[in-house]
Amino acid sequence: MTSFSELGSPSPGSAAWRALLALAVVFVLLATTGWTAVRSHRGAPDALSASLDAWRHGSLGGRALPDPYGSPRVLGRWFDSLTRTQTDRVVRRYPLAVGNLNGAPVALRYRANRAALFKARAEERKRIHDPRLTPLGRSDATRRMHRYEDLLGAGRQILSFDPSGAGRAAEVFGDLAHANRVSIVVPGVDTDMLTFQKTERPYTATVGMARALYDNERSDAPDTKTAVIAWADYTSPAGIGMDAATGKLAAEGAVRLRALVDALPALSRVSLMCHSYGSVVCGVAARDLPPKVTDIAVAGSPGMRAGHVSDLGTSARVWAMRDSGDWIEDIPHLEFGGLGHGADPVSSGFGARVLAADGADGHAGYFEPGTTSLDNFARVGIGAVQSVSCGDGDDCTAGLR
Repeated sequence: MTSFSELGSPSPGSAAWRALLALAVVFVLLATTGWTAVRSHRGAPDALSASLDAWRHGSLGGRALPDPYGSPRVLGRWFDSLTRTQTDRVVRRYPLAVGNLNGAPVALRYRANRAALFKARAEERKRIHDPRLTPLGRSDATRRMHRYEDLLGAGRQILSFDPSGAGRAAEVFGDLAHANRVSIVVPGVDTDMLTFQKTERPYTATVGMARALYDNERSDAPDTKTAVIAWADYTSPAGIGMDAATGKLAAEGAVRLRALVDALPALSRVSLMCHSYGSVVCGVAARDLPPKVTDIAVAGSPGMRAGHVSDLGTSARVWAMRDSGDWIEDIPHLEFGGLGHGADPVSSGFGARVLAADGADGHAGYFEPGTTSLDNFARVGIGAVQSVSCGDGDDCTAGLR
């Protein structure tokens, strides 16, 4: 992996100059391959921050509420100590805060986020009829209202919800509270509230990815208690720009990802399924993840902010796959002055276990039902790692027990 100090002052024909040209190719490719959508950050004020602030200044039975950013175990014990009346009161007063507290019982988070979604939907409905809004603003409000209606559908388990800005959310498939195996789908660029799920090409969006993975895991191991989290609960890069080429948002997302993992059931085994820029998030998070994270699998990765798998500082098995038609292959894998994301995870020099991705059909198709890529993700998720399909020429199951 090339560093800024190694490149020095670039001159035509030098290695530094070639690296700069390669970096220019990065931006050209990003501009022509789908990372160019401009995402609006219009929306409600920062309602989550307001709810958390109210929580910090609130009380129950004359006693201060616990630190919302405290240990999940401490928060869990506090919630367990509440009566039903007290629980109802905190959900009613602080639905957004409770719905996003790592440590709150998952069923309570689902309930709190449902209450928050009802409120957010009502607010968007009002905005639609606000005469001060432009046609674009009304369109945005209408789309948001419909998305909230979707998330309020029967049986949906919304683990986190934040309507602020472009919006963030996470949804659970399966019984998370009692799962032995938990898979977390970490998506890439241009993921927000409006792209969290899609009607057309559903398996290119976070919800569709997670649902397909859950169905495949259940088919492969019907007796295993599995759960899958569609985790769009970080701010991803929006279109072309510096955010997509740097690790700033990945570092912020990694903090949120670690907090989620820390709050998962202690006895569960966790696998991260990371797509595109999501693999950067997983790479940055890897060093500080607890041992219950047994596997990190990346697909269509621009890099993991590392030169070798050993640089990730994790005991988890690291898997990588890339479809032969994925344009990410043409992105120069380098790091220069903070730009770029390091070595190619499917390269022999990186040291990951390389999986087959037959049928993925490009950059966005790794979770399409019927593909080898999805089947490999599912086998990693359920712990059937000896039965995965390896990439050509790679003995990816060597040394596994």
